[in-house]
Amino acid sequence: MREAPNSTLLLGAIPMEIYKEFTFEAAHRLPNVPTGHKCARLHGHSFYVRIYVSDSLDPHTGWVMDFSELKQHFQPIYEQLDHHYLNDIPGLENPTSEILCRWIWQQLKPSLPILSQIEVKETCTSGCIYRGID
Repeated sequence: MREAPNSTLLLGAIPMEIYKEFTFEAAHRLPNVPTGHKCARLHGHSFYVRIYVSDSLDPHTGWVMDFSELKQHFQPIYEQLDHHYLNDIPGLENPTSEILCRWIWQQLKPSLPILSQIEVKETCTSGCIYRGID
């Protein structure tokens, strides 16, 4: 009879992607839209952010990353965004969902090399996904 493979050893070979969701409140306006566009006026959103990381499972812990560690990585960014006027933040002078998504990626990627995707939603039905190249 064959022995079952050691499942702990196999865990390191299993690629996984996990995510953690965050919300923040912020105001913005879009300065580059056509005259009369509603988004040119100051308004706010309850932004929804989902941060994905991808790696092999750690054979000891059985996870890709501790969710609380992922939260720690995002915390300084959250503090910059929550209840702020996005247009005042360097790099977010034109804070579309797309630019915000890429901006979050650029802030996180240096300290979180296994970052695989950022999703930003500004309404229940509208958002952006960025899988980064920078």
